[in-house]
Amino acid sequence: MTLHVHEYGPADGRPLVLLHGLSGHGGRWRLLAERELADFHVIAPDLRGHGDSTRLPPWHLEQHAADVIDLLDVLGLDRTPLIGHSYGGAIALHVTARAPERVTRLALLDPAAGLSPVTAEEIALDELTPDTWPDLDAARAAFAEMWSSAEGADLEVPANFVQLADGRWRRRYSTAMAVTAWSEMARRPLLPPRGTRLLLLPAAKADFVSPELVASLRARLGADLTVHELDCGHAVYIERPAEVGALLREFLCEA
Repeated sequence: MTLHVHEYGPADGRPLVLLHGLSGHGGRWRLLAERELADFHVIAPDLRGHGDSTRLPPWHLEQHAADVIDLLDVLGLDRTPLIGHSYGGAIALHVTARAPERVTRLALLDPAAGLSPVTAEEIALDELTPDTWPDLDAARAAFAEMWSSAEGADLEVPANFVQLADGRWRRRYSTAMAVTAWSEMARRPLLPPRGTRLLLLPAAKADFVSPELVASLRARLGADLTVHELDCGHAVYIERPAEVGALLREFLCEA
């Protein structure tokens, strides 16, 4: 397969496909999957340009969506709930727009779609010089503080860091892909078709979900949209795994 896949839970459990955000990897979902969704069969790929998946272009949203649909084909998943965080949320919207018959329900965790072009350009330029840390202890401390989760940082650092020629450490993703990704996140978001059941979980302490995006989704989906703001930063499922898990479980299991 083009995408490396992390799997959690029983093989005969109800399947869920979870898409991580930019600079992440499928293993970031481990705590949520094992503790809050333990009876589901969680399928969490490393997206193109991340982890152990291919790093080859193209890196646009259409290709990421095609990768996910190919993954569903390989795994024999005709229809499944789809959950996306940050850039994974933008990709999940593209999957749903391209193949709505494959997505039973859609959950977007602080999605990064329709971002300000000015902001996206600034961050893309920063991506040309990726963040590095002198050692893994420094990286672990930085992520524990950023996510308010020492446990999340303990899992992240050994799985998603590589050492550079100068001895410093950086996250394991393609810089070229990341620059492209910020351009893609500035595109007008694709809205899901009417009738799509959608759970939107914006982070109150982040600036990714605009009022315009919420209004557009409300106008398109009406009562099929559920919005629940979380009082935390961008990495909602790492910072608030129990709360996010409970909301996802309720959403996935309701009639």
